[in-house]
Amino acid sequence: MSTIFRDYTPTSQRSDRSARDRMRHRQKIKDSIRDNIADILSEESIIGRDKDKIIKIPIRSIKEYRFIYGENAPGVAQGNGEQQPGDVVGQSQPGAPDVGRGGGDQPGVDAIETDVTLEELIRLMFDDLELPELEKKALRQVMSDEARKRKGLRIAGIRPRLNKKASAKNRIRRRLAVQGSRGINFNDEEKRFPYHKDDLRYFHIVPTTKEVSNAVIFCIMDTSGSMGTVKKYLARSFYFLLYQFVRQKYQNVEVVFIAHHTEAKEVTETEFFHKVESGGTYISSGYRKALDIIEDRYHPSLWNVYAFHCSDGDNFYSDNDRAVKAATELCDVCNIFGYGEIKPSGSAYYSGSMIDVFGKIDRENFQMLVIEKKEDLWPAFKSFLLKDKNSPLNATPSDTTAEGAQSAT
Repeated sequence: MSTIFRDYTPTSQRSDRSARDRMRHRQKIKDSIRDNIADILSEESIIGRDKDKIIKIPIRSIKEYRFIYGENAPGVAQGNGEQQPGDVVGQSQPGAPDVGRGGGDQPGVDAIETDVTLEELIRLMFDDLELPELEKKALRQVMSDEARKRKGLRIAGIRPRLNKKASAKNRIRRRLAVQGSRGINFNDEEKRFPYHKDDLRYFHIVPTTKEVSNAVIFCIMDTSGSMGTVKKYLARSFYFLLYQFVRQKYQNVEVVFIAHHTEAKEVTETEFFHKVESGGTYISSGYRKALDIIEDRYHPSLWNVYAFHCSDGDNFYSDNDRAVKAATELCDVCNIFGYGEIKPSGSAYYSGSMIDVFGKIDRENFQMLVIEKKEDLWPAFKSFLLKDKNSPLNATPSDTTAEGAQSAT
């Protein structure tokens, strides 16, 4: 006699029907974090934090679709029929007081806070980025983390990795063996043959890696007296992103830190991000120091060389020609050479700014952009390292006049 009730199944053998819902929820949280990375960076000072530091990120609650009934109130609309979607109507006259919208009667938007570590946040940020123009070089190899893939089966694992087909085959084999040895027919519905933990097989997931060539990144920063607190904060924030990106995506890429005023010197990571200096500005000194180190330790025939320089563009006039010459030489030995000019909102643009001076450099691997505020950091960083390099640069020499200089977007 058949029954509508099933025998009791131990918890370990039950299917987890909520696993798919939990997975979708986690994916929605990741998407929300990725979509709001720029806001997180502009509001949260993460420089110098430990990788296990917890960061709270507000996420709007996921809305469910529902019907909203109208009031069916009669009325007559006004207009000449020429309005288009998005047009602003009913504008007040110039000089009229702004009365505001008054107190509202609509409910607010619910939000939840999720806790993520700095390491998790960085991993989500850098999913779509990589070192551009990476070429194969001889000698040492750098291992770059890639996606994970399935490789073989295991007798233990988590439920989402359960291989149902292999588990079912093992159950069938065991049932046939029991039927042959005991003469029991398990085709009868009253004699069910449940799964045993020894039947279950789980996918074995292993990280895959690929070999890419040697790479070294030069972080060159202007630490002169003209670089005020806000400018140094923006520059260090940019380099912090760059440094964390390299640590997250590549195992053995080397990073060289150079600080300069009228003189340049190689410094440690701690000195680069925390030490305060002053003095005049010879931008060429930073470039010459980088060229000397490249010649001594990182020959371009064996290394992919990347150089990034952040400055406020306030260089001593007599050094401009030397800076252009040294920058051109850097372009000749680098895969990518990027110059970021730090111009906080309210800073004056002038014709002697280095972003105008560097307009003389005609190299495809030379990129320039302007960073005006914290919100520009993430777009500026992505413009250097996006896998898709077909998008136009955020700032070009023709766009950097006093009126036309724009922030990286």
